[in-house]
Amino acid sequence: MPELPEVETSVRGIEPYLKGQIIKKIIVRQPKLRWLISPELSQMENAKIDAIERRAKYLIIRTQKGDILIHLGMSGSLGILQAHQKKEISKHDHVDLVTQNGTILRYNDPRKFGCWLWIAKAEDHQLLRKLGPEPLSDDFTPDYLFAKSRKKTTACKTFIMSNEVVVGVGNIYACESLFIAGIHPELAAQNLTKKQCERLVSTIKDVLTKAIIQGGTTLKDFIKPDGKPGYFAQVLQVYGRKNEACNDCGKPIQTKVIGQRNTYFCPKCQKLPK
Repeated sequence: MPELPEVETSVRGIEPYLKGQIIKKIIVRQPKLRWLISPELSQMENAKIDAIERRAKYLIIRTQKGDILIHLGMSGSLGILQAHQKKEISKHDHVDLVTQNGTILRYNDPRKFGCWLWIAKAEDHQLLRKLGPEPLSDDFTPDYLFAKSRKKTTACKTFIMSNEVVVGVGNIYACESLFIAGIHPELAAQNLTKKQCERLVSTIKDVLTKAIIQGGTTLKDFIKPDGKPGYFAQVLQVYGRKNEACNDCGKPIQTKVIGQRNTYFCPKCQKLPK
């Protein structure tokens, strides 16, 4: 599933082509994604695209008439092409946003688990209302994480993956951050010390920033808008490395299902306190 760095990469990739452009039409070939594509999108003709932003793992196209809320789901991707290009439409190309200058934003989603929803002007959407702070913002601090973790018995990996705690720390980056911070993924959140919260917040910010610079992580489905894969997968230290030697201590990387997600960790570098 595309996570925060992949969505941020998509935003940065399409923004130069779309910001300031006028929407000519939105072509919907498959309206049934995770939710039915909002019929209000047909009203977006002649709307000027003022900005393209990211909130958590959602991509938001802001216009004078309202906003378009996009989620890439499990396998969605966005591509940019020009109207004069003779590119065949595949069966998974479900939506085209066409601008008056001939630029096309094409949404491809083999599993159809993403979404294209409409937000009325000056309103918010229920999917965005209960989201925690952005991990790269000044609001995500060690003091905040420590206070939020008190009396929380859930595993710290599940805790940092909760969008109500902090947005965008998906499975890949949670595994990587906990390894670098030297914290066992099963440690109860309430047992995190202030020092551990300092390391974890710093590490999450560092890991996500580096992943964005590398263009995200391509494991199966994610492709950047320019058609190239993300390269962060080449520097993953634990995720996807089951039974491979830990880069720090040489012990085999182990896996365990935590919160219904496959979790990668080093049993020596991330010891669970007795």
